[in-house]
Amino acid sequence: MKKRWVIGALLLLSGCAQIENYESVVKRPAPEGLAGNWQSDGPQSEMVSPQAIATLIVTPEGDTLDCRQWQRVIAIPGKLTLRSDKLVNITQQRDIYRINRTGDRLEYAGMTLKRVAKPSVECADALAKKTALGLKP
Repeated sequence: MKKRWVIGALLLLSGCAQIENYESVVKRPAPEGLAGNWQSDGPQSEMVSPQAIATLIVTPEGDTLDCRQWQRVIAIPGKLTLRSDKLVNITQQRDIYRINRTGDRLEYAGMTLKRVAKPSVECADALAKKTALGLKP
């Protein structure tokens, strides 16, 4: 009994609250300078292979597309929101990733991304498919 109480208190204090319903997450517009295309800058330890590419597409309205590609493309829509006064991206899979921007660099999901003019062809295709299905982005 005591262990449960201690574990519960630690989870509460650590801010690990789970998102129960993605639809209830309040979307926030992207802060100035954040909207655009961001792509991994070289090999990333968080990715499965040095050849893997991570892309984050952010719209001015606060919609996102987290796109990871290596042998296949995985693209997950999300939305920006504030959590404990910190900017985060919450994906439809209810993953939560903090976002820290410094100039043209973005710290996201344990990776360093840089601003690029446009996403990779594969991620642009995934974005078009998600948009065609009525998902944002």
